[in-house]
Amino acid sequence: MFDWMVWTTPVAVFFTCIALMLVGMTVWEIKSPTRLRKGFLPMATTRGDRLFIGLLTAAYINLIFVGLAEKMATWLSLSEEPSVWISFVLSMTVLALIMRKG
Repeated sequence: MFDWMVWTTPVAVFFTCIALMLVGMTVWEIKSPTRLRKGFLPMATTRGDRLFIGLLTAAYINLIFVGLAEKMATWLSLSEEPSVWISFVLSMTVLALIMRKG
């Protein structure tokens, strides 16, 4: 069923984190309904809005990193492409920032 996708450890961890966040947010929303709030984002958002925006941002960060990894290896004179764990940590940090301050 999932043969079409390259399931490396970072990919599996990334999707597992997304699934756990969705479950956690659902439980949190049931226990404590959210209210609109204004952070650094240019609109008032709920927790679910910030999660959606954060997940999209995380996906784009990972895609950009994968697309530029070969060029980064050349620019930085690395012997091999940088690890995708770098983009994973960066994207989860940005997601946490958007959830907390967005």
